[in-house]
Amino acid sequence: MPTFRIFATCDIGADAIELLRKRGYQVEVFAGAEAPPKSIILEKVKTGIDGLITTLRDKVDAEIFNAGRGTLKVVAQNAVGVDNIDRVAANRCKIPFMHTPDVLTEATAEFAFFMMGCLARKMWPSEQLVRENKWGSWHPSLPFLGDEVTGKTIAIFGTGRIGQALARKCLGFDMNILCYNPTRQDDKFVDSMQDVMDLMYERGVQKNPTWIMYEQLDVCLREADFVSLHVPLVSEDEARARNVQSTFHLMNEKTLRMMKPTAYLINTSRGAVVDEAALVRALKERWIAGAALDVYEKEPLPADSPLRDAAIADRCRLFHHFASGARATRLSTDPDVGMAGRCAQGLIDVLEKNYEGDINKMPFVVNKEAF
Repeated sequence: MPTFRIFATCDIGADAIELLRKRGYQVEVFAGAEAPPKSIILEKVKTGIDGLITTLRDKVDAEIFNAGRGTLKVVAQNAVGVDNIDRVAANRCKIPFMHTPDVLTEATAEFAFFMMGCLARKMWPSEQLVRENKWGSWHPSLPFLGDEVTGKTIAIFGTGRIGQALARKCLGFDMNILCYNPTRQDDKFVDSMQDVMDLMYERGVQKNPTWIMYEQLDVCLREADFVSLHVPLVSEDEARARNVQSTFHLMNEKTLRMMKPTAYLINTSRGAVVDEAALVRALKERWIAGAALDVYEKEPLPADSPLRDAAIADRCRLFHHFASGARATRLSTDPDVGMAGRCAQGLIDVLEKNYEGDINKMPFVVNKEAF
């Protein structure tokens, strides 16, 4: 087994790092919780490392790929999203980069659902009352009421793996489901879900019939009680190059105003899918009832972000990019279970030339078109 030199910009888990070391890899892990400055990543790449393990925090641009041309064999991203990686530069330098799809699907979908319930049922304001000893006595409607989730209509923007997983979870709450996807429609999935919904009603499992269907963006926004975002971030430049719809600031002043004043927005996709300035205004002026965010345009969320405004704190839940933050999902070394395991396996596939060395057969490589 040849010795490969790896630099990891983050500790993806002691067990995963040890797995690589047991295979004879020389693995250096950047110490500390913060992301390393780009200068350090660049310096490591220039030394001739074979593999680079990255996270969404790292900007892997043309300068880094050019520095690794001829020596860097793979960039292994410990995440599903890859919008921090310059795909054009990677292709030009013929360096494959991979990600960790599928393994965080259920964790992210269930967290989105929990965010929705936490927000609508006002769980945090309720806990604050108790913690701050402001709960005077029981009253049927004071000091506030939440909104039920059961029986409501949810619009799911993006019907890929995570969007579909969320839709399946909505079945148990007798929800109607509107689907919107800017690139393609999965009619087979919708038909299968409708079959299950119909059967649940026919067998008396649910009281009222429910439905699922694709609709246009404006219809979804007008009709939904909850809007949950699961689209990839597609910049305007990338959209023009690929002839697809941009998702940058998909939720902006125009689209937020289309929502019902009683509706809630949930975002576990990418921060820049939402225009945060417009969202703050929507919350302050009560165009919508509330929002729960796990991702932001700039991460970590700046101390002076208007999203922290106390005036909207009762209806704006803020989480720390935590949707996939479950033990097995993040740390398991089993590539069918954990991000760490899938990241390590993707690295191994490229370096050890699995799949007969054919990049196009390697399941976790993103930029197969370059090979």
